[in-house]
Amino acid sequence: MAVFCLEGKRDCVGLSVLVSVVIGVITAFLRITGAITVTPAFLWVVFGIAVGYLAILLASYLYPGQPSVCCARFSLSALLIGILLCILLAVILLAFTFVATSILGAIFTGLLLAAFSLTVTATACLVKCSALN
Repeated sequence: MAVFCLEGKRDCVGLSVLVSVVIGVITAFLRITGAITVTPAFLWVVFGIAVGYLAILLASYLYPGQPSVCCARFSLSALLIGILLCILLAVILLAFTFVATSILGAIFTGLLLAAFSLTVTATACLVKCSALN
């Protein structure tokens, strides 16, 4: 049963990781060229959304007797990675001010948006997985 569970269940999470990497690269390119800027208000909003996601995820573990879904394991791990990276990178970008054309600032901004899009797309995979089972 465990081998059967692994077949075809990672394609949604794999697609969400691929989409997140593409979004991160595009964001880093736009940040290094100065086409977009990142304001502290945006960083606080992303931080708040990530903390809200984390609170909901932790609260969902408090309810016993939830049905275990096989593909939820992959979606939940991607979701948790995205949430924790969002929180960490938002705090880093809030702590340090980077010049608009800074390479390091562009990398951190790209990583932040990649982690945020991973959080959103992994949530969509989790909903899809839960709806199918």
